[in-house]
Amino acid sequence: MMSTATPLADSRPAAPAEALVLDSVTKRFSAAGREVVALHDVSLQLTPGTITGLIGPDGAGKTTLMRLAAGLLWPDEGTVHVFGLDMRHHGHQVQASLGYMPQRFGLYEDLTVQENLDLYADLQGVPHAARTARYRELMRMTGLAPFTSRLAGRLSGGMKQKLGLACTLVHPPGLLLLDEPTVGVDPVSRRELWQIVDRFVREEGTTVLLSTAYLDEAERCDDLIILYEGRLLGQGKPDVFERPLEGRTFKVRLQREHHNRSLEQKLSTLPEVVDAVIQGDAVRIVLREPSAVEAIHRALDPLGVVDIEAVPPRFEDAFVSMLGTRGRQDADKPDHDNSSETATDGTQPPRSTADVDLRIPTTDDTRPVIEVRDVKRRFGDFYAVKGVTFDVARGEVFGLLGANGAGKTTTFRMLCGLLPASEGRLVVAGIDVRRTAAAARARIGYMSQKFSLYGTLSVAQNLRFFSGAYGLRGRRRAARIRWAMEQFQLTSVANSNSGALPLGYKQRLALACALMHEPEILFLDEPTSGVDPLARREFWHRINALAARGVTVLVTTHFMEEAEYCDRLAIMVEGEILALGTPSQIKERARTAERPEPIMEDAFITLIQSRREQPARSGEAKREA
Repeated sequence: MMSTATPLADSRPAAPAEALVLDSVTKRFSAAGREVVALHDVSLQLTPGTITGLIGPDGAGKTTLMRLAAGLLWPDEGTVHVFGLDMRHHGHQVQASLGYMPQRFGLYEDLTVQENLDLYADLQGVPHAARTARYRELMRMTGLAPFTSRLAGRLSGGMKQKLGLACTLVHPPGLLLLDEPTVGVDPVSRRELWQIVDRFVREEGTTVLLSTAYLDEAERCDDLIILYEGRLLGQGKPDVFERPLEGRTFKVRLQREHHNRSLEQKLSTLPEVVDAVIQGDAVRIVLREPSAVEAIHRALDPLGVVDIEAVPPRFEDAFVSMLGTRGRQDADKPDHDNSSETATDGTQPPRSTADVDLRIPTTDDTRPVIEVRDVKRRFGDFYAVKGVTFDVARGEVFGLLGANGAGKTTTFRMLCGLLPASEGRLVVAGIDVRRTAAAARARIGYMSQKFSLYGTLSVAQNLRFFSGAYGLRGRRRAARIRWAMEQFQLTSVANSNSGALPLGYKQRLALACALMHEPEILFLDEPTSGVDPLARREFWHRINALAARGVTVLVTTHFMEEAEYCDRLAIMVEGEILALGTPSQIKERARTAERPEPIMEDAFITLIQSRREQPARSGEAKREA
C-alpha cells in the first residue's frame, strides 16, 4: 500500500482521457548471472471508470507491470503515466491517487481489524474527520462491521482479503491496482470481493486494474490485457478474443455410462482438438476448424451414440487456444526408465485413443480405501471438525469443498497423520491412523497448500531430500529422481533454489516430491491455488492419469470447475458435511426455473448461503414464538 501524507481532498486529480498509459515499456532484471526481460516493449492504456483484467500464465510479467504502475519500479525503457502524470517525475503526486493491493497484502495479524484500518489511514494521511464515515461504508461493504475488535490473524482467508481491500480503499483511490486479490478464497468470498470492486467503480468512478488466475472473472471485466513471456498479446473486450472461436466450441457426451475423465483424455489425443476440459456431464472441446466436428464423430462412433452440441465460445477457450496447453508434449513422452521401479508412476496421459478405456472400472474388492467415521478435532473449546463421516473407494477422485475455515485442511491433516483426531475412526489403506500414523504416511503422498518445499534448497536437493525421507535408496532412488526430472520438466531448473521458482514450477516439483515413493493414495490440499490456467490443465492431466491407474485422490480446491473432475464431493461448512454426492447430484440442489442448468459455483454458493441463513430463520422463529 502506498504511504503518503497528502490530504484526502487533494489526492484525486482531474482525470484525463486515460487513467494509465504504458508507452513502449521494457523492464529487465538480473537473475542467477543472466538478464531476464520481464516486460518487452509493452504499450497499453486504461479507460477511467472501468475494470481491466490482466491475464497471463506464470512469469508473463503481470506483477512487474503492476509494480511499475504503482511506482515501485522504474522502466528501463519507455514511460508510465497515471492520470496524465509521468510516474518518474511526479511519483509522490501519482501515488497519492492510487491504491495497490499486492498478492501478499501486509496486514498486521496481531492488530485488530479497527487497528489495521487506523494504521493504514495514518499511513495514507486520511484526516480524522473523514475516517468515521469512510470506515462505516467500508465495513458495510465488506461485512466486517461485527468483527472490528477481532485480531486480523483470527480472520478467515476470505475475511483477510476483504480487510486488505478495505485498508487499500481507506483513502479513495482514482486508480486501484489489485494483484490476484481472489486467490485462495472460497467462491462466496470471491463473489463478495467482486461486488465491492463493482460498487467502487460504479459509485466512485474508480479505475481498476486487476490480475486474476480465474478466467471466469475475465468475463466480468470491461477490457482485458493478455501478457505472455513479457509481451503484450492483445488488449480488448472479452468478446474480441472469443469471436474468432465461433463455430469451433462444442460439448461432447457419450450416451452410456462412462468416465468423463477418460473421455477428456481420449479427446485430448485427437489432432483436431485444441483443448478438452470436463464441464458438468460433458467434455467441452475447442476444434482447430469448425469442419473438424465430423472427424470427432468418426473417432468416437465405435464407442456408442455420441452427442456433440455446439456451444458459444468463452474467454477461457480463447485464452487456451492462444497460448496452447503448456507441458502436454512432455506429458506425452514415454518414460525413458523402463525398470520396474518406475513403470507404475501413472502420471502420463495416454498417447493414443486406443490406450483409453472409457468403461467405469469394477473390482471385487469393495472395501473403501479411506474410512472416516464421526471424526472430530477440538482446539480448546472450539471444534474445527464436528463428527465428519465419509468413505473413499480405490481409484476415486474425492473432493472436499468448503468456505475458508470450514475444516477441510484440518480433516486432511488428520487423514495424513499430521494432526491427531480428538475423536472418531480414521482408516487409510487399511491402517488405523490414530494408532499407527507413521505406517499410514508411508502409503500416501501429500501436497500441501503452500507446496511444503525447502526454499533454500535447489530442485535437485529437494528431490533427494524427499526421496530419502520416503525411504528410497540406491538405484531406486536415482531412478525416481531421474523420472521426476524428465516427467515434470525440471532438468532446466535442477540447480535453481525452489523458493525462487515461478508457481507453476513449484507446483510441478511439489507433486513430483509427493509421488517419489509411488503412493497408492494422494492428498492434494488446494494444489492449484494461484497457479495459472495452463499449469492447472497440465496438473489435472497428470492427476486424471493417476486416477485411471487406480491411485486414490483426495483434493480440496476453490476452483469450482475443478470439482467437476471429482467422482464425488463433500461440501463442508463450520466443521460439518453439508452435502455429499456426485457433482451432478450436488448441482441438482441448486436447480430452479430461473436457473435450469446451475454450474458448480451456483450450487456451492446456494448451499453455503442457505446454511448461513438457518440461524437467522431460527432466531426469527423463536422471537415469533
